[in-house]
Amino acid sequence: MSYPALAVENGVEGMIIVSFIIEMDGSIAYSRVVRDIGAGLGDEALRIVRSMPDWSPGKQRGRPVRVQYNLPVKFLLEGKSKKAKEKKD
Repeated sequence: MSYPALAVENGVEGMIIVSFIIEMDGSIAYSRVVRDIGAGLGDEALRIVRSMPDWSPGKQRGRPVRVQYNLPVKFLLEGKSKKAKEKKD
């Protein structure tokens, strides 16, 4: 995972929600960003999901079935987060 340069420059942090279908063979299909905060973070989260290995398919009555999944991806800048924690202490 790489933090987009535009997001780093502007200090953008937050959560992206990616929705996708896990097919009966475990492959990922129909991936899309449901919630995006901009600065290229949605595109990066989508890239990560599309590059994941196959999942175990869902099962119903012992048979594989398609399952929709919503995955939250949280982006935090390390330096900024550490400074915020130090200020609280």
